[in-house]
Amino acid sequence: MTKIRVILADDHPVVRTGIRALLEQSPDIVIVAEADNGADIIPLVKHHQPDVLILDIEMPQLSGIEVAQAIKEHNFPVRVLALSAHTDQQYVFRILANGAAGYLVKDEAPEMIIEAVRGVASGTEGWISRQAAAQMSVFMRQDKEKDLTPREQEVLHLVADGKSNQEIAYSLRISESTVEKHVSSLLAKLNVASRVEAAVQGRRTGLGETAAGKSGNPPP
Repeated sequence: MTKIRVILADDHPVVRTGIRALLEQSPDIVIVAEADNGADIIPLVKHHQPDVLILDIEMPQLSGIEVAQAIKEHNFPVRVLALSAHTDQQYVFRILANGAAGYLVKDEAPEMIIEAVRGVASGTEGWISRQAAAQMSVFMRQDKEKDLTPREQEVLHLVADGKSNQEIAYSLRISESTVEKHVSSLLAKLNVASRVEAAVQGRRTGLGETAAGKSGNPPP
């Protein structure tokens, strides 16, 4: 049997002990290393080459979000599963925007944590706890009430598709400076700091989906 190799990163020894005991009940999961601060995680990932990194968000020296950013930037072949005490949407969206495949809270049902590890290891994304999902739903409703204009929804849809300002301008037949104004406006309305966060939010909330049929293809 090929075992799922896991690194467990949390600065609380009691939490690590509990998660380790839980996961070691499964014959297909093995803990290959542990970390109690963010700075140690990347070297451990390089050395052990795990399948899954269970990552707390609030860590000494480097936060979990910073670790996730580094893993994404260096394209390390490890799947990140955030396991945090926080359900605030800002934590959820930021870690997902930086490549995490799932987000669970620490009081999650044991069987959910085990299944999430297996699912993330197999390449499945979207493992989000009910508590975090509930907070995201509230945030989604609040965002929709902010009423992005039809044009901002079109721009958001294209941002979510990874288009540059120049490509968006070409697709919508508007100037690049106008695109910049729309992007600035929708970032403010969505209360996010970057295009990546806006893209993640657009995909997960459905904002901008209707724009898919509205924004015409670039002329040949």
